[in-house]
Amino acid sequence: MSDQPGIPDAESLGREPRSIAILGAGGDLTERLLLPGLGKVAELAGGLELTLIGAARTPQSDEEWQGLVRRSLEAAQIAPATVDALSKAARFVATDASDPEQLKALLAACPSSPVLYVALPPAMGHAVAESLAQLELPDDLVVAIEKPFGEDLDDARSLNEALAAVIPEDRLWRIDHFLGNATVLGMLGLRFGNRLLESGWSADEIEKVEIVFDEELGLEGRAAFYDSTGALRDMLQSHLLMVLALTTLERPDRITADDVHDRMAEVLGAVRLWRDDPHTARRARYTEGRVDGRFFPSYVDEDDVDPANDIETLAQLLLQVDTPRWAGVPFVLRSGKAIGSPRAEVAVHFRPSTPPEGLGGADAGEGTVLRMSLLNGDVDLDLFVNSADDTDRLERVQLEARPGEAELDAYGQVLAGILAHDRLLSVRGDIAEQCWRIVTPVLTAWAAGETPLEEYEAGSAGPADW
Repeated sequence: MSDQPGIPDAESLGREPRSIAILGAGGDLTERLLLPGLGKVAELAGGLELTLIGAARTPQSDEEWQGLVRRSLEAAQIAPATVDALSKAARFVATDASDPEQLKALLAACPSSPVLYVALPPAMGHAVAESLAQLELPDDLVVAIEKPFGEDLDDARSLNEALAAVIPEDRLWRIDHFLGNATVLGMLGLRFGNRLLESGWSADEIEKVEIVFDEELGLEGRAAFYDSTGALRDMLQSHLLMVLALTTLERPDRITADDVHDRMAEVLGAVRLWRDDPHTARRARYTEGRVDGRFFPSYVDEDDVDPANDIETLAQLLLQVDTPRWAGVPFVLRSGKAIGSPRAEVAVHFRPSTPPEGLGGADAGEGTVLRMSLLNGDVDLDLFVNSADDTDRLERVQLEARPGEAELDAYGQVLAGILAHDRLLSVRGDIAEQCWRIVTPVLTAWAAGETPLEEYEAGSAGPADW
């Protein structure tokens, strides 16, 4: 595996057998992301012994679950030997997570050190915690719970308290797969592995930072989830605020879970809305149109969408970071669906320079921009150099860095961390609460109807004046 910080190698994963009990095994997330991630980890580790136990309210046979595991792994092009090993060992245990006795039976069915993976809606996190509180738990039990962590700040605090009562923080993984993206961890290397960038990484040299994840995709069968969530909760409150923290944190002493999480919590505690004004946040949803030739109906006409929910498909926050390093720098966080010009990047805009008299050109006086892709880790840096044909003119050129494709996808990276007991790619409880704190004034204003819900045509770049 990669030697990138936070991504365990095969040796660190160990050879002891592990059981992964998946609550919510019938969901799309399990088949589409979770099982392929586990399969790739097992394949790269070479002989990792995993027992995949499916758990859901609706019963199914072991053979049915084994068939689903096999289909999922084969679709992800996992090596045949790994597919055979994981699917043959898979079992299914019908489980109502709110029933302590059924949860006890699920844990008892784990033949080896158990990971209880909670791939259920946020409200069920409380039910799982309540059930676990009534059981005598294995000393080596690990609990992993998918985002969102709660439905608002109060709920996140309540969920953290309930989980803390049953399992220590060092055996609790809050899963935000965006942290497994090599791009996000790559920000640490980009910042602290390059003296030139590190020395200029502050308000003295940086004018503005954009963190954007605009995509061509629409609901893709997830309308029931999305229409109760929206772009702000789905993307900005979690994923993009994690990227913001890694972009702005102070230098950690070491790249360890404790050191990095301490610095992330510290800087997120200093983040607030621009001038404390929730009306600087904007929201919109798409109307019918075409994205790359594909027709999209208006969001309100999509199946399983209730127009009365006023759910946004595009959200933008304007934030400030109240630390000496970042005083006065605006941070724009934005994410949208059905966008015709997709963009997924951190764009760091450096302040313009003033060349001496006699050295000019069309771009003279514009700032350098560093762009880091949130999809593949590619880095582009604008520089100004003398034109070869006209030496007193400056022209913009672009330096490119292409780190290459990671062996593990984002889910694989996070799952490898669980198996290796490396918590760098988990979300600590106080960090999850800070993220909710930051967006709470916006959610309150939107719920009160204080911010208009704008519209944009599917396939456009969003509202014209954004």
